[in-house]
Amino acid sequence: MLNNTKKILIIEDEDSLRDLITNHLSKEGFRTVAAANGEIGYKKIKEEKPDLILLDIVMPIMDGYQVLEKMYKEKNKTPVIIISNSGQPVEIEKTKRLGAVDHLIKTEFRPQDLMIIIKKHFDSLSGKNKKKYIPHSDVKGPKIVIVEDEKFLRELCASELDKAGFSTFEIIDGTEAVNAIKTIKPDLALLDLLLPDINGFDVLKQIKSDHDKNIANIPILIFSNFNDEERINQAKNLGAEDFIVKSNFTPKEIIEKIKKYIKK
Repeated sequence: MLNNTKKILIIEDEDSLRDLITNHLSKEGFRTVAAANGEIGYKKIKEEKPDLILLDIVMPIMDGYQVLEKMYKEKNKTPVIIISNSGQPVEIEKTKRLGAVDHLIKTEFRPQDLMIIIKKHFDSLSGKNKKKYIPHSDVKGPKIVIVEDEKFLRELCASELDKAGFSTFEIIDGTEAVNAIKTIKPDLALLDLLLPDINGFDVLKQIKSDHDKNIANIPILIFSNFNDEERINQAKNLGAEDFIVKSNFTPKEIIEKIKKYIKK
């Protein structure tokens, strides 16, 4: 059971899902507050001062975007996890830009997944997970940090890279990516742009501006679903070695690119 002093606000208009989440969190020892629409939820943010907010997007009276926008304008830094019917990149990018720390899709929702995300968030705040980076396997080759929040793709990349003789480390959010790269000092980092917490561009800025040149010079390959020229140029201007569009490359081709930049 987790720390029962933590208060979580659930803003969700679907009664059955709101009750399911409330009951599950209560059993895990959290204090819970619930709201059936964004307007009520926004009032409860001010009244209850929760430690974490679970927020739906499509709701009556005031939607999730409006709640996030109000919080953003007021510089309210209470962490928000989105629980939405949509997993479109444009929606995820917008909510993260407004401060959301993670995004769950309702059609794929499982209470245990939510608990993993919540526990990870509170552990990171308490410092429990700092500097505990464990490689994906026992392979002792060149170190590769894989920063990707999509579990299937992250594990697939790690498995293929392990087979090719690399030692891989799996990272799922932007803040952790910065800490991991600085701690592990890998031979290369494979970095997604759309991440929980801070995005890949912010990770690039922090790594490439580090005063330690051994860190600033670590090659970083962007690995993203985006393929527009603006983002590609932005990534390269910030210091990325290359930009890999996920749908255009096989694991073998990715491995060849990694070998190319490690040799440099």
